[in-house]
Amino acid sequence: MNQPIPISAAAKALGVSASTLRRWERSGKLKPARTEGGQRRYNLAELQPRRFFVTPETRKSIAYARVSSHDQKADLERQKQVLELYCASQGWTFEVIADLGSGMNYQKKGLKKLLDDILADKVGRLVLTHKDRLLRFGAELVFAICQAKNVEVVIINHGEDTSFEQELAGDVLEIITVFSARLYGIRSHKNQKLIAGVRSALKEAQCS
Repeated sequence: MNQPIPISAAAKALGVSASTLRRWERSGKLKPARTEGGQRRYNLAELQPRRFFVTPETRKSIAYARVSSHDQKADLERQKQVLELYCASQGWTFEVIADLGSGMNYQKKGLKKLLDDILADKVGRLVLTHKDRLLRFGAELVFAICQAKNVEVVIINHGEDTSFEQELAGDVLEIITVFSARLYGIRSHKNQKLIAGVRSALKEAQCS
């Protein structure tokens, strides 16, 4: 006869954490019984791993595209087209998320939605044209989250992005602007002079 087991034993039986069982309960996947004292009790016979775990094929694929500025909208459309054609050729059911913002900006609407869906176990596959389309710095952290959540990461082109130098210059300028403002103040003469010098140097580097 099966005896109800506590959450620690149930988590061990499924190879997950107790917090995962609580999350499954909140989402309606699992409904444990309760003791008079309010403690959760699970029926071991009902804990079938296949019922709870999903593979990349049973979750949606998200194709993520990003450019830094409004004057790159044409490139954004090209990225989206490449992603759509690639995902369609693989026979995947997919959703395209597009962002317009710096690779240094972690508050972009599309990026936040992507991360929310990954953490909610809604995503089985993340598709990018290039690695730096996700983030300039910190992409590895997102990839680590994907690995922990069993999300496959597909990077179509591992070569250098054609807009790499232009966007990198913009990101360098953004970093220097932030730190210069903190050191000298936004309106200080030193800050303005430094930013002007950086802009000039970046322009010369791009033209050379």
